[in-house]
Amino acid sequence: MADEDDVAALGQQLAQLSAHMEAKDAEATILQNAVANLSNRLTQCEAELKELKSASSKGGLGPASRPAATGRRPVSTSSGPAASASAAASTKPAATKAPSASSRVSIGVGRRPPPAREDSAKKITATSNSRAGKEKTGTSRDESSMRMYLRGRPVTLYAPTDYDMSSLDQPAKRPAEDLELQWVYGYRGRDSRNNLFMLPSGELLYFIAAVGVIYDPEKRTQRHYRGHNDDIKAMALHPNFSYVATGQVAGHDKQEGKPHVRVWNVENLETLAVIGLGSFDRGFSAVGFSQKNGGAYLFAIDESNEHILSVWDWEKNKKLAETKSHGDAVLGGAFNPGDDNALITYGKQHVLFWTLEGNKLSKKSGLFEKQPKPKFITCAVFNQDNEVITGDSNGHIFQWGNHKVTKSVKDAHEGGIFSATALADGTILTGGGKDRRIAKWTAELEEAGEAGLIPEGSGAVRSIIHCLGGDMFVGTTHNCILSGSADAGFRPVISGHSDELWGLAVHPTQSTFMTAGYDKTVTYWNSDTHETIWTTQLNEAAQSADIHPDASVVAVGLKGGNWLALDASNGETLFSANAGDEQHDAVKFSPDGTRLAVGSHDNYIYIYNVKAEGKSYEKIGRCSGHSSFITHLDWSKDSQNLKSCSGDYELLFWDANICKQATSAASLRDAAWATYTTVLGFDVAGIWPEGADGTDINTVGRNNGASLVATGDDFGKVNLFRFPVPQAKSESSAAHGHSSHVTCVRFIHDDSCLLSTGGKDTSIMQWRIV
Repeated sequence: MADEDDVAALGQQLAQLSAHMEAKDAEATILQNAVANLSNRLTQCEAELKELKSASSKGGLGPASRPAATGRRPVSTSSGPAASASAAASTKPAATKAPSASSRVSIGVGRRPPPAREDSAKKITATSNSRAGKEKTGTSRDESSMRMYLRGRPVTLYAPTDYDMSSLDQPAKRPAEDLELQWVYGYRGRDSRNNLFMLPSGELLYFIAAVGVIYDPEKRTQRHYRGHNDDIKAMALHPNFSYVATGQVAGHDKQEGKPHVRVWNVENLETLAVIGLGSFDRGFSAVGFSQKNGGAYLFAIDESNEHILSVWDWEKNKKLAETKSHGDAVLGGAFNPGDDNALITYGKQHVLFWTLEGNKLSKKSGLFEKQPKPKFITCAVFNQDNEVITGDSNGHIFQWGNHKVTKSVKDAHEGGIFSATALADGTILTGGGKDRRIAKWTAELEEAGEAGLIPEGSGAVRSIIHCLGGDMFVGTTHNCILSGSADAGFRPVISGHSDELWGLAVHPTQSTFMTAGYDKTVTYWNSDTHETIWTTQLNEAAQSADIHPDASVVAVGLKGGNWLALDASNGETLFSANAGDEQHDAVKFSPDGTRLAVGSHDNYIYIYNVKAEGKSYEKIGRCSGHSSFITHLDWSKDSQNLKSCSGDYELLFWDANICKQATSAASLRDAAWATYTTVLGFDVAGIWPEGADGTDINTVGRNNGASLVATGDDFGKVNLFRFPVPQAKSESSAAHGHSSHVTCVRFIHDDSCLLSTGGKDTSIMQWRIV
């Protein structure tokens, strides 16, 4: 026997079918009106053409004086839907695939839907000024709805009852406030090498996403170089310790979007040179400065299939030589400190010794002879005698002379060696992958003891900086930087996630927030100190997060169909439940704290009663009506209603008490919403740029003062608008820093800062509102 949910779902589908038929009838009437308008316009154009020909025959109008064609594409507009149509016009077939890049957005203004279909011909439609080649949207005092088109799908948005629709004629100006990058959480150690340095000032130099970071561990402050527009993949410090080279992948910028290397000053953060625009195919596995000639040369290894090695006179932006380096992966390289015309590259089953002669690069392959040939040479460093020391995936250390192995240390580490550093006294430090051990070796490669063991859960050793007194900074493959020593142990000074990041939620009254990522970790942060309060490890990847209004518990939506309630004080699991078999893209507590809504990839919204102070939950029911996966959720301030967006651009409204779709979206036009995270809505219609892909905007967050709204897009930008912002082509303040799609934005409780997560760049950025 069908259960109550199934019966309710069938009833809901029948209601939607009825709405679908009425909406289609209304759209047919609109099309008939459009055809009539086009016919009238054609008649008018024929009359104008006849008049022009007549004037031309009389010599009154020559070719030079005819009006020029504008070539401008008309803006699609329409009137409001039938009264029974939902706010999302839920007539689109089921779709769960991401839209293509060719999708477009257009916005039209319509009047209040008529009470009967036969009156639909009286709706106000857009009118055009044919002589000026421009279009205007017709408005009247009675207008009260707007229609957007996303990939051809109409989405009807109802204005508040007292809204003056004539104000839609002028785009909103950019807000007086701006975004200033205050802090970047994380470090790129997961897939990058040789990327942690110390400046003479004691500051640390590293990168994550599209930002070069200069961090002062004493003052706990950061400075940021933001000249890049996409992922930084490689970094090198000039021998004068004042210049830095960073190489990026292809980005979105029209002028500097191709892969290139930037050289910049660490003191004033000014760009000194942009190297190789148009010369590289992809990103970079390594960049480096020469040493003996004062850093005049710069080498770069492209991540193209042939891994092109090029050498540049960077101050003149002149390429000195280039060649194919190796068909297999190339992981790194370095100039010989004693010879500016000699350098090495290394990677999968090879180490190559290069000589620069004029404008040519010649190479000799390193010979392993009787030594076991590793799958990867993973790191290399020059010792005091300018001989090459390499570490490999077998855990062996080799010393090279005349392109051959002259000395070896077998099984120096359990598993691969990920890092090697040479100290001024000749000591060599190596960092292990599997064993997480930092080992110390004499100049003769005799073992000199253990320099440290990084904590379990920190990942493998990626980079090592040795300070006076024996203290060290260690970058790890879990995207954090540790500080400590063998005696004192290690603690994180920079923490981050190591896989794609979507979940972000803020504390209702304090300067704390939480993140949840695909690395199966949930972290609670202090936004004032930028330190972690607690981190907990989960059994599966996390997709979404929310904090209860009394901040006692946090909810986490997972990738596999489960969701969790965690103790907000320590991250311990209090409750777990299953809601379908697919990921949960949105979880949201009601403002009164009595309910939890879980938006799933299975197209349903599951609603639960919150019991026992958040330690127990009881399922009320599920909301059925979306034809694609749920992407965003918001509760009304009175905790009675929900609104939701889906992957096929539906905006639906719900009665949370009975888990049913609202019969009339217009009836909730004046509802007050506790949060505003849905990417569709009358109050945020202006966030969509003209001609945008319907998937371009991933996230929306309104501030608590309801004066600003932030968005995150697919191009790594965080945008700040006035709120509300229903006007098309509205202006915004834009901030760059992320190198991947921005997946979530949220304001801190007092609106002093905005937080953003960067998806695949794994970073969290904290922006000061100035």
